[in-house]
Order: sequence, then structure tokens, then C-alpha cells
Amino acid sequence: MDTKVQQEQAKSEIRREMANAIRVLSMDAVQKANSGHPGLPMGMADVASVLFADFLKFDSVDPDWPDRDRFILSAGHGSMLLYSLLYLCGYEDMTIEQIRNFRQLGARTAGHPEYGYAQGIEMTTGPLGQGIATAVGMALAEKKLAFEFGDDIVDHYTYVLAGDGCLMEGISHEAIDFAGHLQLSKLIVLFDDNGISIDGATSLTTSTNQLARFEAANWDVSYVDGHDPVAIADAIAKARKSDKPSLIACKTVIGFGAPNKQGSAATHGAPLGEEEIALTRAALDWSSAPFEVPEDLLSSWRACGQRSLDARQQWQARLDAMPADQRARFEAMQSGSLGQEFQSCIETLKRRFSEEQPKLATRQSSQQVLESLMDTVPWLLSGSADLSGSNGTKPGNAVSLTRDNFSGNYVHYGVREHGMAAAMNGIALHGGYIPFSGTFLAFADYSRPAIRLGALMKQRVVHVMTHDSIGLGEDGPTHQPVEQIASLRAMPNLMVFRPADAVEVAESWACALAATNSPSVLCLTRQGVPTLRGKHRRENLCARGAYLLREPRGKRKATLLATGSEVQIALEAADMLARFGVEVAVASMPCWELFEQQSPEYQQIVLGGECRVAIEAASPMGWDRWLGRRSSIIGMSGFGASATAEDLYQHFGITAQAVHDEVRRLLQI
Repeated sequence: MDTKVQQEQAKSEIRREMANAIRVLSMDAVQKANSGHPGLPMGMADVASVLFADFLKFDSVDPDWPDRDRFILSAGHGSMLLYSLLYLCGYEDMTIEQIRNFRQLGARTAGHPEYGYAQGIEMTTGPLGQGIATAVGMALAEKKLAFEFGDDIVDHYTYVLAGDGCLMEGISHEAIDFAGHLQLSKLIVLFDDNGISIDGATSLTTSTNQLARFEAANWDVSYVDGHDPVAIADAIAKARKSDKPSLIACKTVIGFGAPNKQGSAATHGAPLGEEEIALTRAALDWSSAPFEVPEDLLSSWRACGQRSLDARQQWQARLDAMPADQRARFEAMQSGSLGQEFQSCIETLKRRFSEEQPKLATRQSSQQVLESLMDTVPWLLSGSADLSGSNGTKPGNAVSLTRDNFSGNYVHYGVREHGMAAAMNGIALHGGYIPFSGTFLAFADYSRPAIRLGALMKQRVVHVMTHDSIGLGEDGPTHQPVEQIASLRAMPNLMVFRPADAVEVAESWACALAATNSPSVLCLTRQGVPTLRGKHRRENLCARGAYLLREPRGKRKATLLATGSEVQIALEAADMLARFGVEVAVASMPCWELFEQQSPEYQQIVLGGECRVAIEAASPMGWDRWLGRRSSIIGMSGFGASATAEDLYQHFGITAQAVHDEVRRLLQI
């Protein structure tokens, strides 16, 4: 027999034994937890062992190495595959005790991979399709950084393990189309083509030829036996040389090794059972006790975890040898710094707006803010879902990023709101750029699953959402957001800003970009609003979430609470009431989440006594937390209509006169 063939056979046998370690750890952990999904880890163990042992560039001792390859388990229900790999490769915080405690309270080994729980978990996955879409953002960031710093410093791949469910989800279409268009050639998707979903065979629900689908989206595609280590290795090696993103469809048997249950939905989302586990151990010739891996096999895996040590050290030497200014820029970008000039830039903008008193839509003042910020913080990466002019996210100094020129700082995401939001999560997770992009607020629901995942992962991503109320006018109720603001405010760890004027826009941007542990949504108007602050103040008042914009000359009898374009209505109503001797305070509340963080004493100063009227051209849901015993809400109780903004505010009773009348009714005067 040919020596090369013998070597390949020997290597393949080692890879199969290494794969069996994944299978056994996974089925044992799921069995002990009496909960979980053993099928995917057992089916894709061969693919994973080849990838981690022969291709993946990573160092378990330095898991945050910027030039590491990324591995994304898009099919997050198969989390024991990832946890097994992290333990076997020697990640310090993934101990065998963590494997034993799979799905238990306080363990790093949650039911689905959670970003930040353990080293080596590159993102939170579980909602199917999010992984592959987020990985597109990672691959985009890699390609752009490589364009800027060269492949001596940035040269890594993003690998995704995706299942049938990931490819059924609609977001996958947005993601693969966008990745193919940009020719993100270092994105490689390993498709677990096992033909099984929870309900049974995938033939129950789909007839899609995934290879043809990806090929039509400008991907390189191949099809391999997912249990043949040589074929898997050859396919990955070929994909790494492609000038397109790659799909490798790996034909696998779900639950591989379980004699009676493999190939069936029975292994998808339930423990195998003690009897089947015993039979599987025999079939795999595995004699070790649960949660024990033979020393020689564990040593082989641990060597994989250190295989890229030399590559990392050589990379560090190249980084150290860079010109000081280039290295400083690279490190600042990796750290997410806003730079030394950021605060002075915001101050200059605020002062200018206060002095010039422009009447601008807040989307327009936002564009002016961005024009300054994108010069001040060059690693801001903007974009829009085909609404560049409407959202104001493409200021005059923005340059389009294209597949032929990655020097641009503006991404044309196309009409792909969901994919855009997920890609921005990936850009933020990857590091190097601070992403923001725009769409209409009414379309926030398209983006919502990715926004939620960003909040879970504590990622700094800014979602600019314009046309924020009935004030957008004639486009009518399909485009007029009503319930969106309330629903976004209901999401944990998401900051929702609705600034009232240009000054508040600048302050809101400062807050959103400084929030390194949460995403933000900026709700901006289509219609013009006056500048409400005539005197410049250095303090960022929006950073308190709410503040008194107008204080009464005498005893406060009521407080008017408002956000965005309705703050000017509150001020007009206050003037009307003052003419009748009724002194009220006006509080602008641009960010409830920040106001919640203030002391009770400060909150009381802003909110005042029991008589309060809230004004917001949106659903009243949530306002009750800020109201007293004698209070009222002037807002929207249903959908909008098609008319001019002025007519709509009159029609729905969101006017200064209505506020005036309501205060007097509550005060019984």
C-alpha cells in the first residue's frame, strides 16, 4: 500500500477517535441533564474534529487573539459540540465539571452557547439563522481590516456550522445574498445536511436544493461525506482557496453511533436513554466511564489547542514591528476607543446648534452630527437598508464600501433589515469597527430578533430608526410607528433614545457610542423641529435620561413629560397654561433606560408632584411608571392615517390645546 495512503488512513483513524470523544461527552452530558440535543454533536463530530485539528487557527491560552479564526455554531441547540471542543482543546474555564453541569444554573454550559459565559464562545446562538447572518458581519470586518492593515496583521477565516433550520429561516437568504455579493471569500459554511428536523424528515417541509441556492448567490459550493475525514479536509482546503464564500454540504447521520436511534428525529432534542448509550459505547468501542477521556486521546486534543502558538507569536512580532502610529491605530480600533477628540467634537456640535438654533428634522441634525463624528472616529462604520437619503446615515464624507473597494466606511445593506442588524452584531463582536445603520422605525420588527441578540451579548451597535411617528405624514399607517417604541423599551439592555432637537441628538449620539455594553436605538423625526435649548451647557443632560427643560416661575402645579417632537408641544402648552396662572414644569425624557438609573431623589425632582401629563405620539404603554395619582397620557390609541403631519396631530388630538385642557381638567380649574 502507498505510504501516503497509509498515512491518510492512520490520520483518519485518529480523527475518528477524536470525534468519538465529542460524541460520548455530548451524549453523556445530555443524559445527565436529562435535557438537550445529542444528535447534532454526534453527527458533526467528524467535521468538527478535522476543522479544529487541521485548519482552525486559534490558541486556547489566548482566546481573544485578534487574528484567530472564528467558529460560529449557528445551530446553537447542538451546544455540547462546542463545549466538548473547548474542554478537549484546553480552554481554561471549560473544565470537565462544566461539562458535567450542562444546562444547570450557574454553569458556563448553558442550553445554548451564551457569549461571555466562556472563552471560545464567539457569539450567542440558538435562534436559528442568527449565527450565519452574524458571521457575515465578522467576515466583512475581517476583509475591511485586512484591506486597511494588510494580511500580515489580518488574515483569518470565519467558519459557520449551520443546520437545516438555519437555512430555512428567512434571514439566511438575506445573509447569503449579501455575502455572495461582497465576495466574502473567508466565510466558510459547513452545512449539517442530515435531512432531519424536530418533526421528522426535512422532506416534510422543504424541497430546496441548497447547493443550487447558494451557487445562485455567488457562493462556491461542494458536497462531501460528513463522516470521511479525508473528504472533509479536501473540501475545507479547497474552500480556503476560493475567491467566493463557500458552502460545504456535509452529508451526515444525525446521532451517528447510536445503533437504534441514529438517522432519526429521536436523537434531535432528547437524551438517548441509558440503554441506547450503552449500545452506543459498544458500537464506538468506547470503554471509558462517563466524563472520562483516555489520556492519549486527550493529549491529542490538547495539542490542537496549542497548534497555533507559533503563529500567534509570529503575529505578535509583526504587530510589534509596525510603525508606531499604525500600531496605535490598530490597537485603538480593537479596543473600541472613541479617541481623544470625541468629547470635544460633541461639545462643538452642541455649541453650534445652541447658537444657530436650526429647525431641522432630527434625522437631519443626526446627519450633521455623523459628518463630524465620522471624521473624528474614522472606524465608525455606517450603512442603511436602502434608505440612505431618508435615514441621514450617509453624510457627505461617507464613502461607499463595495466588493471591489473595501476602503469605504458606508455599507449598502440593501433591503435586508434583519440581515443588516445581525451583520452589525458580527462587526461589533469581531472588533475593529463600531457599526451603525439606518431604516424606518416602523420596520424595527424586521430587525428585532437581531437587536435582541445584540442586547443579550451586550454589543455596542447603534440602530438609527427614522420617521418615528405619525409626523412622517402621507405615507400612512403602514409606515407610521405606533407600538414600536414601547416594544423596544420593553427589551432588557437596550437603550432607546428619542431626542427632541439637534442638541439632544448630539447628546444621544454621545451616550449611544459611549455605551460599550448595550445596543441603542435612535428614534428620529422626518418633520422639522425647533432647537429648544438656547443656552449651551457642557453637561450632557440626555445622559441622565430626563431633565427639566422648563421650570415654573412659581409653585409647580403639574409636570408635562414628553419625548421627541412632542416636547415642543409640551412647551407650547406650558406657555398657554402660564397665561392662565397655572405654572407647570416641562421634562424632556429622551431615554427612559438612563433615567431609570438615576437616584430616586433626582427622579422626583424631574417628575414633580402627583399631577403629570405625558405626551408622545405613540402607544401609551409603559408611561404609567412615570405618572402619579392624577395623571393622563396623550398619545396614540390605534394606528395612524395618511395625511399631512399637521393634520394628523390635530386629528389625533396631540396638540398643545389638548394638553392645556387636560391639565386644567386634572387640576379642576
